[in-house]
Amino acid sequence: MASSDWKVLARKIWHFIWEEDSIWSWIVNIVLAFVLIKFVVYPGLGFLLGTTHPIVAVVSGSMEHDGKFDDWWAVQQEYYYKFNISKEEFLSFKFKNGFNKGDIMILVGKNPTTINVGDVIVFNGGITDPIIHRVIRKWEENGKIYFQTKGDHNMQSMQLESRIPESQVVGEAFFRIPLLGYIKIWFVNLLQLLHVIG
Repeated sequence: MASSDWKVLARKIWHFIWEEDSIWSWIVNIVLAFVLIKFVVYPGLGFLLGTTHPIVAVVSGSMEHDGKFDDWWAVQQEYYYKFNISKEEFLSFKFKNGFNKGDIMILVGKNPTTINVGDVIVFNGGITDPIIHRVIRKWEENGKIYFQTKGDHNMQSMQLESRIPESQVVGEAFFRIPLLGYIKIWFVNLLQLLHVIG
């Protein structure tokens, strides 16, 4: 193919993707955006932030607070006192008011030695999605660090989060973007619906 033929073809492709107003052009744009985000942006962010999961969507309400902090604390305080976490200490924690289903959390990779009680971590708990909960206990055993976490909304820790080895920790949450995670939630729900229909 001659050089001029390549240029003509390139112009046609460019026009189809960026200028044509058709359903096929729209579909190609969505596919390209998905490919770029999944295989370029996401891995690039992961490299920069030092984690395999730089961005996670919150898919449950386990970190939500109902109403004002004082009302939430009145319901939850007894469990936190078991771990010597006072109201004053909790108020010093990052994301002290929790966060909501549908939020996006930005993670950074962390050395387990620098993760502290009160930090919000993401870990692989042996279920489909990684879990994002708050550290309420940290200890060392045989040279390895372990964590116990709890969702702020939950009344106690789940069994699978009572002894999390450092190897299961994916990263620590450091920034929250409200509601943007609903895009992922809706997309996953749509795929599940299509799977059921198909």
